[in-house]
Amino acid sequence: MSQPTYVQDYQAISEVLNKYIEGCKQAKSSIMKSAFSPQATMYSVGPDGKLTGGAIPILFEGIDKDFRPSPDAKAAITRIEIVGTAASARIDANGMSGISFTDFFHLLKVDGQWTVVSKIFQAHVAP
Repeated sequence: MSQPTYVQDYQAISEVLNKYIEGCKQAKSSIMKSAFSPQATMYSVGPDGKLTGGAIPILFEGIDKDFRPSPDAKAAITRIEIVGTAASARIDANGMSGISFTDFFHLLKVDGQWTVVSKIFQAHVAP
């Protein structure tokens, strides 16, 4: 077979994203920090319709200050697309500190390691 199957990359990206999921569930940014590039960003649209976010430490501060442990939360990696050293992924989560959300991640394979370089998200109204 001459074409790559991306199985190893898919598994490596899943491991990176699972660090994020586990950090959310445990409300500990220390678990997820290694999943993100230090230059990563996070953005969403606030209740006022305006763009909000910035450098990734905003996420880590929010996890540590505003989240509570949610061991029963559910999350699924619903999509991973890979082209060479670039990838896009989606996570849907319910019950993370009482919040349901959809995250979209962009990842790059830097020095042989997959890292999240950007995250955008949509929080959903709890049912």
